[in-house]
Amino acid sequence: MPVIGDTPQAPQAPHQSPEGAQTLQASEDPRAPEASAVPDASDAPGAFDEPSAPPPDRTPPVPSGPGRAERRRAAAAAAKKGRGGRRQPPTASAAAPGEPGRPLTRVEARAAARAAKDSPAVIASRAMGELFITFGVVMLLFVTYQLWWTNVRAGMEAGKEKQRIQQSFTDTERAPGAFRPGEGFAIMYIPKLDVVVPVAEGIDKKKVLDRGMVGRYAEGRLKTAMPSDRTGNFGVAGHRNTHGEPFRYINRLKPGDPIVVETRDAYYTYEMASILPQTAPSNVAVLDPVPRGSGFTGPGRYITLTTCTPEFTSTYRMIVWGRMVEERPRSKGKPDALVG
Repeated sequence: MPVIGDTPQAPQAPHQSPEGAQTLQASEDPRAPEASAVPDASDAPGAFDEPSAPPPDRTPPVPSGPGRAERRRAAAAAAKKGRGGRRQPPTASAAAPGEPGRPLTRVEARAAARAAKDSPAVIASRAMGELFITFGVVMLLFVTYQLWWTNVRAGMEAGKEKQRIQQSFTDTERAPGAFRPGEGFAIMYIPKLDVVVPVAEGIDKKKVLDRGMVGRYAEGRLKTAMPSDRTGNFGVAGHRNTHGEPFRYINRLKPGDPIVVETRDAYYTYEMASILPQTAPSNVAVLDPVPRGSGFTGPGRYITLTTCTPEFTSTYRMIVWGRMVEERPRSKGKPDALVG
């Protein structure tokens, strides 16, 4: 306790060291914030620099498509396809749908090449198709030959033979009635059908019928009369289809339609009398002197036309009969049936 009148003494400051002065002062000041032991980030070097870019990736790129070997196989397959219709092997995306861009392995490439090859069934079907096409072309050519070219060729040959026959009518040195097989001796006219066709000796297919002519039955028991004979049946045969087809439409003849045969001596005019639409080829009685089934009852001067039926077949025969109504010498000119 201080006494009145004594001089007060200043309190002695405690001894402070230079390093610890600030620390002691800070600890003694309750308002001073507590010192942080973590260093400030701003003191670190490069704290405010921009972030650096990552180093470049030097790994070699993976090819996105098929490799060189696969590309060569694909090119070879494309070339084969251009030549022979071969399928192109699938690409990597086709071989592995779930992994687009993945190159084919060697095993996968071989499997794709095997899959691109045609199977034996495909090869067999292709061969059969080509065979059928070839067969169809051959058949088309054959039909064209039969239906068109044979008519053209027969028409030319019949035309030449007709001219030769007409020239022979003026030959006085030749004995009448003597004809070789295949030789033409007369010309037949059917005005309603616009038919003018040479008549030759015999019914040989190659020498007579296929040349566009009609032939007289002149051999063996089928031998028939000549138009100049006083009685008898003048029987002739001709094609109905192909090779000139002179008798194609004889089924259209009606009773009274004229049929004229011209020889070197005369014109013989017949009138159509009856028709037998169908009979067997073995029915040779239709060529008798008095043809059976014709309706004629006694001897006379008749004509019989025979041809195949139905059309484009030779299964049966069609028969047309006629009776002579006029014999006109050539010196008197053509008959009325040809003049009109």
